[in-house]
Amino acid sequence: MRRRFPEHAVVWLDGRAVPGEDARVPVFDRGFLYGDSIYEVTRTVGGAPLFLAEHLDRLERSARGIEMELPPPEPIRQAVAETLAALLPGSAERAYLRIVVTRGAGDLDLDPAAADEPRLLVVAKPLKPPDVRLYDQGVRLALVPWRRNAPGHVPATVKSGNYLSSVMAVTAAKRAGAYEALLCDLDGYIAEGASSNFFWVRGGQVQTPPVSIGILSGITREVVLRVAAAAGIPVGEGMLHPAELGTVEEAFLTSSVRGVVPVVQVDQVAIAGGRPGPLTRRIMTAYGERIGEAPPGVPWK
Repeated sequence: MRRRFPEHAVVWLDGRAVPGEDARVPVFDRGFLYGDSIYEVTRTVGGAPLFLAEHLDRLERSARGIEMELPPPEPIRQAVAETLAALLPGSAERAYLRIVVTRGAGDLDLDPAAADEPRLLVVAKPLKPPDVRLYDQGVRLALVPWRRNAPGHVPATVKSGNYLSSVMAVTAAKRAGAYEALLCDLDGYIAEGASSNFFWVRGGQVQTPPVSIGILSGITREVVLRVAAAAGIPVGEGMLHPAELGTVEEAFLTSSVRGVVPVVQVDQVAIAGGRPGPLTRRIMTAYGERIGEAPPGVPWK
């Protein structure tokens, strides 16, 4: 079977940057064995990692949440810089960036004390431009049976490498022909996408589920809440049951790599007449202005 590696990817591992296909993690690394790892994903704009300070802050919070030792911020920043510098000339201008910290390697033992020391990985690769149609025409979501974390499990606020529920959610969504999966909490209220936060508009107000429902506090989610408020758009947190989707006027997703993506259908429920709504487009433009890059297919004001 042919092995598939991201084209022209570079990985910073064990103190140096190497081509992606040459990167090797020991079999006994706990990130591989148990998903005992944390990570952050962002992208570059003009060669600079987008909201890197915020992502490193959240990485630190995730580490505290699972009692993992974390390298100091400056070595991580240096590893990021070296990884981006090792990309093909010009690729760092628009690059995908993933920062991973595992608890390390050790004996086959669930006890974290069996680990030697944390392992830092940084993955960078040229960012494939998103399809303009996603932003111009919007996307369809599928509600899936998978649920967000129950009380007593690893908190959803920890961005860990244990991501199997999201993998299976995406599998179900793709099987249904949808762009992204939409998951609910244990009480049946809409929580978030498999790799995104979910927003909707009702009564002219933009709303998104509260973090307390069991979702990750997305960096882009927080930025969008701020830029929307600054643009004079009413924003807040709220709860939405799937049975109420017919009352939704607009909807969109947010994520670090994709930015703001309009949603025009959830299962069989059409939203905004099947086209991106006006508030969504205003927020796409405001977010683009915040990061210094116009959203695909959406002109500046």
